[in-house]
Amino acid sequence: MNDDLSTLSETTPAKDRKFVEALSRGLDVLRAFSQGTVVMGNQDIARITGLPKPTVSRMTYTLTKLGYLSYSPQLEKYQLDSGVLALGYAYVSNLRVRQLAKPYMDEFARSTNTSVGLTCRDRLSMIYVENCRPAETTSLRMDVGVRLPLGTTAAGRAYLAAMKEEERSHVIAALAARSPDTWPETAARLEKAFEDYARHGFCLSLGDWDRNVNAAGVPLHLQDGTLMALTCGAPSYLVSEEKVQNQLAHQLAMLARDIERLGV
Repeated sequence: MNDDLSTLSETTPAKDRKFVEALSRGLDVLRAFSQGTVVMGNQDIARITGLPKPTVSRMTYTLTKLGYLSYSPQLEKYQLDSGVLALGYAYVSNLRVRQLAKPYMDEFARSTNTSVGLTCRDRLSMIYVENCRPAETTSLRMDVGVRLPLGTTAAGRAYLAAMKEEERSHVIAALAARSPDTWPETAARLEKAFEDYARHGFCLSLGDWDRNVNAAGVPLHLQDGTLMALTCGAPSYLVSEEKVQNQLAHQLAMLARDIERLGV
């Protein structure tokens, strides 16, 4: 079972009478396709979600009828269809902060020669909703929809650092349950990231997510209470750890404050 689909299911109380279990299962089926596999059969989906195969069969049939999945008779497998694309596009295109922040992110990317991303959280991942990079450089290319792990990336650490303590504890417990073998090291690095945030207002990931990537992250607080995260990064051969820590991270924190002052 994929932990991003299961570990945070406890965010909804088991006895919540308003919670529609069938809808939750249908959405878990759709989420299974975000795990990197484009085409899957019912057995694949059942393995990822932990749902019984008969339940998955009913869900995939219904989602196909509604236009969210398409079925290949030759492969006997499913893939996402245009209904999901329409929902995703509607969300991204109507995200006001994305529209207002993009010119600032473009300028930051150009002046620093880094890749700049705007991200939001989905369970135990951060998802890019915007990415800006200088066209003429070899900076990181992270397309909209790319998922990042919470515990090892600068964006994820910044998001966690800015969460309310009770909610953060809940998510951290889910992270620990997902990767018990590597959790002690991850926990130590998260503690250091939280100290950095308390002291400097940013978090770092210096080769932690990808040993060839140095990055900084800062939270972005929107007026409606939504929490997002900005991140900037580049291959380590282009930007050193010292440059990220002593220059870029501070500039990124100022960029976040500029965007927040836009009133989004």
